[in-house]
Amino acid sequence: MRKWKFWAIATGVLTLLLFFQFQYLNQDTWEQWNLPLSGKIIILDPGHGGPDGGAVGGEILEKDVALQVSLYLKDYLQEQGALVLMTREEDVDLADPKTKGYSRRKVEDLRKRVEMVNESEGDMFISVHLNAIPSPRWKGAQTFYQQSETKENERLAKFVQDELRINLENTERQAKSINGIYILKQAKIPGALVEVGFLSNPAERAQLSTVDYQKKVAAAIYNGIMRHYTLEENPPE
Repeated sequence: MRKWKFWAIATGVLTLLLFFQFQYLNQDTWEQWNLPLSGKIIILDPGHGGPDGGAVGGEILEKDVALQVSLYLKDYLQEQGALVLMTREEDVDLADPKTKGYSRRKVEDLRKRVEMVNESEGDMFISVHLNAIPSPRWKGAQTFYQQSETKENERLAKFVQDELRINLENTERQAKSINGIYILKQAKIPGALVEVGFLSNPAERAQLSTVDYQKKVAAAIYNGIMRHYTLEENPPE
């Protein structure tokens, strides 16, 4: 009789433990497993940095806006379960501190970015940049990609560009295939380069300098990435 009571109590305690474990541990783990981007490794590459400010518009530098947009994008992606790696998270370039000369540092910086992308075992990368040209009339974001046999670069770029058109409402541009951009050409994983706007356009420059607009740009890129990973078959033209 005592042995029977012992096993009955032990069984009851075990049942309670399993119940609480399911309620308070497995539920969280289950939610993590079911996040849309769980298991995905995404590399974000904020353009320029350190001595290389990139495009300039007034007092606004490309390197600063690109970093802020990338950090907001990182937060959005991580909330959906992605592991996000960044080529930089502060105002630095990737060249060795001992490397002298702007052009030599620039070459080394670009090479290191490609190395990080290719050694990451990542699923995709996004490189974030801004534009500036002599004329102030041009505005709007545009996504670029390298042609590939799998068409995955094109798919990603078209979804991102569609979301930029929908959410920013400042361009009718389409995603564009381009040759000669080093990181797109040398990367061994799918990716796209997003020029998020023109610092040479006064109105757009003012927008790009605000937190709200930077988050809006990041959210548009994030939406494009999410669509890329859904069952949506045909990206918009």
